[in-house]
Amino acid sequence: MRTKPERIPAREITRLDVYLRRRELLAAGAFAAGTALLPRVSLAAEVPAQGKIPNVKPGPFGTDEERTSFEDVTSYNNFYEFGSDKSDPRKHAGSLRTRPWKVAIEGEVAKPAVVDLDALLAPHALEERVYRLRCVEAWSMVVPWVGFPLGDLLKRFNPTSQAKFVEMTTLLDPEQMPGQKRDVLQWPYVEGLRIDEAMHPLAILAVGMYGQVLPNQDGAPLRLVVPWKYGFKSVKSIVRIRLTRTQPQTAWNRAAPNEYGFYSNVNPDVDHPRWSQKRERRIGEFLKRPTLPFNGYAEQVASLYKGMDLRKDY
Repeated sequence: MRTKPERIPAREITRLDVYLRRRELLAAGAFAAGTALLPRVSLAAEVPAQGKIPNVKPGPFGTDEERTSFEDVTSYNNFYEFGSDKSDPRKHAGSLRTRPWKVAIEGEVAKPAVVDLDALLAPHALEERVYRLRCVEAWSMVVPWVGFPLGDLLKRFNPTSQAKFVEMTTLLDPEQMPGQKRDVLQWPYVEGLRIDEAMHPLAILAVGMYGQVLPNQDGAPLRLVVPWKYGFKSVKSIVRIRLTRTQPQTAWNRAAPNEYGFYSNVNPDVDHPRWSQKRERRIGEFLKRPTLPFNGYAEQVASLYKGMDLRKDY
């Protein structure tokens, strides 16, 4: 386990313009210098490629509701890159190679970079947060995620005053992700948040669940979790995080804008065109329960949408 903060090695970090083979020396040097000035924080234990994640601490905002079984969470998934049936991800996600893995941080940031996953995670203490997950198809789960706040990561790269949105993109590799060979969606999968949503402490980047490294079918090695929004907002297998001036075009909003809005906050008063959102079925339970506004997190996040028409901005 690492015991003190370490500067990200130059070999693991490259500015985006370097990644595109321009101004190589300038970019690498600038980021290394900036990293030295970052505040010192507790280092997470190194995340293994699989198995138990050591030294995970309890995090805030968790629910004490009964957790959905690990078996259900890993076998009933929406991950269209591996197929459109709920059982397909578990069957086909073994083809995904999660190491090595790099993530590009680009757009409206002062220090864009392409960072190896282990270096990206190193400065962040990992927490377990037990969050509700509500899917637009009216089913829900309770999952103990292991991760850290998305906002903490974004701050490391100094968002500019022009950063209004955060766009996140899944790996595009049809050989590893056979579902991408079908035109169910326009690939790669893209999702996005408004910058204040991304900076909210409830929004996390997860690398594990149930104390273990994320299974491939659940978004390994890095996924977003935004518990007050429908599950499709929580983009999986992230390879790019881009801060933008304008609202990004997202996968499901682009495919069916009348069904999947950009905000996609859990709202029992706004029905999907093909079914009601007023009630949900918790996986493992027979009876349905009422859907809670913002998935039960209204106290924490409702203020983000003050003055907005949540029927129009669904």
